[in-house]
Amino acid sequence: MSLKLGQVTLIVASSPAAAKEILVYQDLFVAGTDTTSSTIEWAMTELLCNPDKLAIAKKELVKETFRLHPAAPLLLPRKAGVDVEICGFTVPQGAEILVNVWAIGRDPMTWDNPNSFMPERFLGSKVDAKGNNFELLPFGAGRRICPGMPLALRMLHMMLGSLIHWFEWKLPDGIMPETIDMEEKFGLALQKADALLAIPTPI
Repeated sequence: MSLKLGQVTLIVASSPAAAKEILVYQDLFVAGTDTTSSTIEWAMTELLCNPDKLAIAKKELVKETFRLHPAAPLLLPRKAGVDVEICGFTVPQGAEILVNVWAIGRDPMTWDNPNSFMPERFLGSKVDAKGNNFELLPFGAGRRICPGMPLALRMLHMMLGSLIHWFEWKLPDGIMPETIDMEEKFGLALQKADALLAIPTPI
């Protein structure tokens, strides 16, 4: 998709192939932003909507949450230093290019049942969130990958693991998993439109 914002052409890449070309083959500018608390809230929301998934290993839970609800739905822009061709489209010199991680995570050409929370899709998979696989890019990729990635990954696994290990979780009375509000609030960080309400009981 191409947009004209004033004097700057803006390109939004929404496929793994385009993301790979932009992040690996083109020396463009990128940075990533993530909000650990938003990712934890989305993970807990998905777990309360899908209580049968609690048995899945936590690594897969985090990957699936990154896929469905990336903290930064658009990676920060890269800028074309020269005219380039990406996936058959000509990108003019000076154009800003955004990688749409949210769209890549919901691409039916890449994922079976892309709108379903299925952490088991990552069991036995070598797909990681460290910029090596262009279908899962929560932190970007290449030389300019988010420098906070190692800390964020450790914190997410520790926090989510602790929440699941030390507490039983239930929804407030009158709330059923299928009625949890899944509306997203788009911005630089992807957050839930309405905060998750859940009741912890120590184990």
